[in-house]
Amino acid sequence: MNPSELIDKQIADLADWRGPMLAKVRKIIHEADPGIIEEWKWRGSPCWSHDGLIVVGNAHKDKVKLTFSQGARLPDPDKLFNAGLDGNQWRAIDLHEGDRVNERALKNMIRAAVAHNLAGLKGKPAAFPKKRKRLTGNTVLGG
Repeated sequence: MNPSELIDKQIADLADWRGPMLAKVRKIIHEADPGIIEEWKWRGSPCWSHDGLIVVGNAHKDKVKLTFSQGARLPDPDKLFNAGLDGNQWRAIDLHEGDRVNERALKNMIRAAVAHNLAGLKGKPAAFPKKRKRLTGNTVLGG
């Protein structure tokens, strides 16, 4: 099966509210960026990419989680991110039963993530601080 078929199957297999929720966010993602590519990674995670990973969607026991790979670098004026806020890179949106999806804001988030990838601003790991050399006694100079 190709990734789109695997995502279709996962949505169909979710007999409760999570299937329709995952289908809804999938539709919003495609409306936001018709050039997005569906992928299937990490032993069963629907992913959407455009010049790099944009978002991963997972159905958990009590939520549907959308995890943005570069979320920490994206503007969030509508305060969509409500999970993973402590991380240096990833940010997530947890959707629970009965939640309404702010379609406009989610589309804007997807478009910002695509623009981020297209601009080549994926970011690099923070450089390690330079080692410091001890000269004499308590004197320390940068190395």
